[in-house]
Amino acid sequence: MRTVTYDRIRAAEDDDLLTTGEAAELLNSSRQHVVDLCTRGELPFTTIGTHRRVRRSDLEAVRSRSQRLTRDQQRSLWLSYALAGRIVEDPRHALSLARRNLARMRETTRGQATRWLDEWDALLDGPLEQVLANLVSPSPKGRELRQNMPFAGLLNDNERTLVLDAWKARDPRVAL
Repeated sequence: MRTVTYDRIRAAEDDDLLTTGEAAELLNSSRQHVVDLCTRGELPFTTIGTHRRVRRSDLEAVRSRSQRLTRDQQRSLWLSYALAGRIVEDPRHALSLARRNLARMRETTRGQATRWLDEWDALLDGPLEQVLANLVSPSPKGRELRQNMPFAGLLNDNERTLVLDAWKARDPRVAL
């Protein structure tokens, strides 16, 4: 994926219509994902010649819709906050556990999920701050990473229960 530069974003802001490639960069997704959104009718588009163009305002509506977290995603995020605290307490142990789990996960994982395991692999080899930032990010990428997270076993059952109880207590939609 190409790097989004300020000049490219600025040029896109000046033009109301975006290419699917520009839209993909702004969504931090693939061009094919943008095409799929158009095909499914989730992202309105116009055709210029044989090329799709999307309005910035329509793209922003899709982006804000995709950034809302479901209840399951909120719960997962709260557990990730607790995991981040545990990682900070003992980074060497946490990363070692994650690498072992990642190796086990690779034995049984196929398809698209392998992409996220590759992403975790790269993150675990990089700065700890990047691991933490991605772990607690509410972005679509953060959500996908949490669905394929290699930190199983870092929280014990009691710690996990305490986090989930705290999450339920702050969520007004959950009956106590």
